[in-house]
Formats: sequence, C-alpha cells, structure tokens
Amino acid sequence: MSKFPKVYIIILNYNGWADTIECLESVLINDYPNYQVIVIDNNSPNNSMEYIKKWAEGKLNVWVKPDHPLRHLSFPPIKKPITYVYYTREEAEKGGNSKLEANLNRKMPEGITTKYPLVFIQAGKNLGFAGGNNVGIRYALTKNDFEYIWFLNNDTVIEKDALSKMVQKFEKYKKEGKKVGILGSKLLYYDRPEIIQGIGGIYNKWFAVAKHLGIFEEDKGQYDNEEVIDKIDYIIGASMLVSKEFIEEVGVMCEDYFLYFEEMDWTLRGKKKGYQLGYCWKSKVYHKEGGSIGSSSKGNKKSEIADYYGLRNRIVFTKKFYPKYLWSVYLGFVVVIWNRVRRGQIKIIPKILKILFI
Repeated sequence: MSKFPKVYIIILNYNGWADTIECLESVLINDYPNYQVIVIDNNSPNNSMEYIKKWAEGKLNVWVKPDHPLRHLSFPPIKKPITYVYYTREEAEKGGNSKLEANLNRKMPEGITTKYPLVFIQAGKNLGFAGGNNVGIRYALTKNDFEYIWFLNNDTVIEKDALSKMVQKFEKYKKEGKKVGILGSKLLYYDRPEIIQGIGGIYNKWFAVAKHLGIFEEDKGQYDNEEVIDKIDYIIGASMLVSKEFIEEVGVMCEDYFLYFEEMDWTLRGKKKGYQLGYCWKSKVYHKEGGSIGSSSKGNKKSEIADYYGLRNRIVFTKKFYPKYLWSVYLGFVVVIWNRVRRGQIKIIPKILKILFI
C-alpha cells in the first residue's frame, strides 16, 4: 500500500453553493498529498451546480466576513481556473470518462494540493443524504483506486491537517489489528470555534433519540483520548472517514431514510460484520450545522422537512434494529406532539399522526 493511500472526499450539496465553495477553498489547501474531491448536487432548485462551476472557472469568489476567526482556512481564494469534469448521475455511476480525467491530471494551479481534477456530478433529483452520497461512492468504486472515502458536509471548513490526521489514525488502528470501519473528527461550531458540536453520537433506543457527546461544551481537551470510543454509538455524518473494505463488505448507505439515521444504520450494519468505530480528536472540522436544510439543534428552528424526517425515521430505524422498543418509541410521540403544540407548530401534527401508522 502507498504511504499516502488515496482518499476520495465526497461533498453533497443542496441549495448551499456558497457554503460549498467556502468548504472547497479550505479542502483544496489541506496538507494530505493524495486525494480527489467529488461534489454531488442533489438537483438544487437554485442552480447551485452552475455557481460551483463558475467558482472553479474563476468567475465567482468565496466571501467570508473579514473579522471571522476562521477566515484564514478558506481565504485568500486559491488560484483559478481549477480543472474539473462534469457528469450526470448515470455517467458517473458508469465510471465517467477515464481517458479525459487522465489527460487532466497534474494541471491544477499552484497552491492546490491535489493532482486530480475535481469531479462534479449532477444527481438529477433530490436523492437525500444517503442517495446523494451513494452516487459518489459508486463512482469511486468503479475507479477502484482508493483506500478511504471522506464524507464531509458542505457547510464545513477544515483545519489544514484534518484529513492527514484522520488517515494517520486509521492506519494506526490497522497496525494495532483493530477492525475499524468508520472514523470521526472533532466537530466544532463554525461561529464559535472554541465550542464543541460533537465528537460522536449517543443513541437512546427507548425513545429513538440521539444527541452529540460534548455538545455546547468549551473545548478544553476533555475528549482528547481513546476512551471516548467506548462512550459513543455512532460517528456524526458531517465528517466520516470510511474504509473501502467497510463499504465493500457492509454495502453503501441505506436509502430508506432520506435524511437522518443513516450513520447509525451504517454503524449497526458494520457491527454485525465485526467493525468498530474510530475517533481522531486531532482532526478538527468546523460546522455551520444544517444550513441547507434548516436542521438546527434547536427544535423550534428546525425546518418542517428536517422535523418530519427526524421523527419519521425514529419509527423506521426502530422497526429495523430494535423492534422490541417500538412501544416506548410510540409512547414518546405523546411528548413530541405536546412540544409541537406548545411551540405553535400545528401544521406538522397531521404528518406526525401519519408517521405513527407507517
């Protein structure tokens, strides 16, 4: 194996082109020497992909507040134009145009740390989180030239060494004989980078609710240890490094959910195959948290679509993995309905009642 195994970085976009280009600016100057970026657009109604193409062509620049503490991670802008290929979903899942891609290799401007062209894929419809990412997975599998895939939310920026630290940690696990399938970063809030968003997820199967370990805590290094792995049930999907071996053995992400619960589904399927989770606290990723879908951690600020799928998938996931706990999950919906009434979110009540009969 190469000293620096190839990593595909998959970034899924839906209506968030401005966040995506800020993310790309930070990703393309990271210090890992062997990676290729795939951007998948879930058929954004705001023509996101056209804006992202214009950015790559040098016709549109990233904008970051001059006084933002993380501005240095994505500014000043990298040199343009940036070499890219563009595929439809059908073209990508058949492997794209390998001859064209080979001819474009090593033609990146100075300052960009990948030799490979960017891969832009138009999914053609909104496939959800799993469906959109799976398009990128299938493209990568046709190439068969990688060891890892890094799933990175489009509303993030990364420290320059975030990927290299993750790969080093994964390789260390391998040398120790540990069968790790998914490895996570330390997630911090973009607008308050000293505050933790989460270092992993904790799941309560009685009520089918999840929360992030460390959320809203000031980062004082309290989670900078390997023992954290024993406290978490899944890796947060905003930053997941997944091995090719895991994907080939466990399969792609389950598309039953559309939004939420995909990471937990993947984790439990992996555990059945003997896979463990990994955590790299030296890999720091800053997350704006749910900008494209309104999936705020504060319930009263969630979009209706985020709220619906968050509730629906409690039932879907429980039926699949923990059917003995369905009674308590259903019971928990009494509190759910009361909370929506209390907040004045009356319009979603009929949808919640329908969820109970899926």
